[in-house]
Amino acid sequence: MRWTLADPLWLLAWGALVVVALLRYWRRVPVFVVPHALEWRRSALTGRPVWPLWGAYGGLALMILALARPQIVELREREKRPGYDIILAIDLSTSMYAEDFNRNGVVMNRLLAIKPVIEAFINERPHDRIGVVAFAGKAHTFAPLTFDHAWLRKQTSRLAIGLIEDGTAIGDAIGVSMARLRQGRRTAGDEPRVGAFIVVLTDGASNRGSLDPRMAAELARDEGVVIFTIGAGAEGKVPMPVYDYAGNRVGTEMRTSEVDNLVLRDIADATGGYFFRATDTTAVNEAFVGIDQATKIDFVPPPTQITHELFPWLAAGSALCLGAAVWGTAVWARKESFA
Repeated sequence: MRWTLADPLWLLAWGALVVVALLRYWRRVPVFVVPHALEWRRSALTGRPVWPLWGAYGGLALMILALARPQIVELREREKRPGYDIILAIDLSTSMYAEDFNRNGVVMNRLLAIKPVIEAFINERPHDRIGVVAFAGKAHTFAPLTFDHAWLRKQTSRLAIGLIEDGTAIGDAIGVSMARLRQGRRTAGDEPRVGAFIVVLTDGASNRGSLDPRMAAELARDEGVVIFTIGAGAEGKVPMPVYDYAGNRVGTEMRTSEVDNLVLRDIADATGGYFFRATDTTAVNEAFVGIDQATKIDFVPPPTQITHELFPWLAAGSALCLGAAVWGTAVWARKESFA
């Protein structure tokens, strides 16, 4: 707990208040600071009580202090809690348009089928720091590691096919994910990272990017990062929507879908993770269940800062002092008028 002033420059006005007080006594010139100030000056000559004058000075001093906004800042430490650092690397290539997923009898494309699973995963892990990397022909950070899962869910809901130029850069996706994990690193020096994971969801073979997927997996293994890979969607001929230049759907055609199971399995095996073939949402859920078998790490979230404003109390005290000063002066002025 500590004290602080939000606007300390207001305290300079105390100097002006001191100057006013000195002028009143040294130059014997009435200075009208508040109502009935002249009566307060005369009180020193006529034997009237001086407490209204001091009440006025006290009230003004309290008002200046109130304007400086003194605060009590309380830092509340949070308890350590176990959790993971997890980056979700999600494929947004146009092949994710393939409509080979079925939920409760409703046919949908791969991205729409995966989104609810991702949101459920985020909801069920409040103690994990989770980030999102979106990739297609290139890889970009969509959300850094964060405990703010409400914001993360909003970001995830904005994922859309076509945000990134087409292609499948799995190696680059792993590389960008590693960069985000390094930024959130809790261990010192070059010690292996414990409890950090990357989950790669893709429906194709790597055909773009500057980093080879297997080489990226070796880099992850050297830093103690486990990678889970999910090959989403069926292989062979799958229904794909056809759109015109205006973005309107004009039909459906069958196109060939290929998932490079061998590369995805090699990536997972090299890092101690698991490879999943996901032709439905149940298989996607199974991939996330595997994360629970890993070692957890302890996070110390930043302390919560609670600020208590003292302005209302000081302003009330100032009003009482000024009110008492005006009332006292008025009472003595009235008595003198009857004398």
